[in-house]
Amino acid sequence: MTSYTKQLSLRWSDLDPNFHVRHSAYYDFGAQHRIEILESLGLTMKVLQINHFGPILFREECVFRKEIKLSDVVIMHTKISKMKPDASRWTIVHEFKNPEGQLYATITVDGAWMDTQLRKIANPTPEIAVEALTNFPKTEDFISL
Repeated sequence: MTSYTKQLSLRWSDLDPNFHVRHSAYYDFGAQHRIEILESLGLTMKVLQINHFGPILFREECVFRKEIKLSDVVIMHTKISKMKPDASRWTIVHEFKNPEGQLYATITVDGAWMDTQLRKIANPTPEIAVEALTNFPKTEDFISL
């Protein structure tokens, strides 16, 4: 697998007064896709809750290249571009493209894991996060931190 992909279903509520997708909708699509990917890797909400850890973001940035309108077909491609060997910190990239591969926007997020009981940054349990994130598709310029 070269990336996790998902065709987006755009809704009227995703639009802004200029009739194109509002900036905050991109972030919502990215967040939803990351959670769906974690679920598919075995990091379900139940597993995260039992083990008292969850993902947090330090930075979330979107670069907009081409507007998206309600009738456009949009496919989101998601990969990891950076990760520590213990999977404690990572960078995920979402690319929004049309079916021909033209880029609409790119979201980049830098994140880590938080102990949900201590409310502090913590390393995830190796058998869960390292194994799951090791299988996450990588960008061509992937960097091991």
